[in-house]
Amino acid sequence: MLNRRILRIKAFKVIFARVENKTMSLSDAEFELENSCEATRDLYLFLMAVCGPLTAEARSRIEAARSKFNPTHDEQHPNMKFVRNAVAPLLGNDPDFGRIIKKKKLSWDDYDVFLRHLYESIRNRDWFAEYMADGDSSLAADAELFCKIFENEFSGNEELSDILEDLSIYWNDDLEYALSWCCRSMEALGRGALWTLPELYMSDMPGSVGKESDKAFVYGLVRAAFNNFEKYSSMVYDVTPKWDSGRICATDLALIICGLAEADRFSNIDYRTTINEFVEISKFYSTPDSRSFVNGVLDKLINKTKVL
Repeated sequence: MLNRRILRIKAFKVIFARVENKTMSLSDAEFELENSCEATRDLYLFLMAVCGPLTAEARSRIEAARSKFNPTHDEQHPNMKFVRNAVAPLLGNDPDFGRIIKKKKLSWDDYDVFLRHLYESIRNRDWFAEYMADGDSSLAADAELFCKIFENEFSGNEELSDILEDLSIYWNDDLEYALSWCCRSMEALGRGALWTLPELYMSDMPGSVGKESDKAFVYGLVRAAFNNFEKYSSMVYDVTPKWDSGRICATDLALIICGLAEADRFSNIDYRTTINEFVEISKFYSTPDSRSFVNGVLDKLINKTKVL
């Protein structure tokens, strides 16, 4: 599930915590890394689990409209296509999915207001109207609809962002990645495949035979960065004499340390790939000037001081 880019981000965050907390131990760092990695898959599961509650919200709306004192013709004869979608019962009746959701205590029960707002928003979408107007029903069409819901309603949703922030300190940053996996799962369900829990690391996914272990990569990266933290920090300060150590942004320092650790520990990875990866990460997690700073320092240290 987790690819090298997101694993580098998780390693960077752990080392950033080390920059901010000098008393942090390696065991603390590895514990934080493990929690962060597992949290991404938990978020994926939480998002997938919305299918049943969202379908129930739609059914509740229809039943409430039918029970009105003087319902309209449309309220008496509603379009039941979404309420009868095949995805919600497929997941709801899947013993593995249900067992994992229950074990991890992932539930939408406390978020009925969000579900009401979500369904109301969906009802006003052109793509939902097209789905409801199509007389043909199929698992593939239902799965495609849920992909559109994930892509159009969850991404950038501030109400959802508040929920995720309350539930886990890791979840907001991982939302887009988890959503991409929700869509992958929906596409597989639409093709008739049974739901399966994704392996935590991409190297463990089916079809990845012979690929180097992603778990070994990220743990090796964190350990190398942590164990050589003082050494790498000194190297950074040595090549930035015009900068007081206190003026170097903590995020930049963590990114550079991770880049040096990767270049040191994984000589089989092209150093240009390593530099590019951490420069890309800097665009999202550091200052506007960080891209050039991180690129320049890493290039200088890796090439001129022969960290490789």
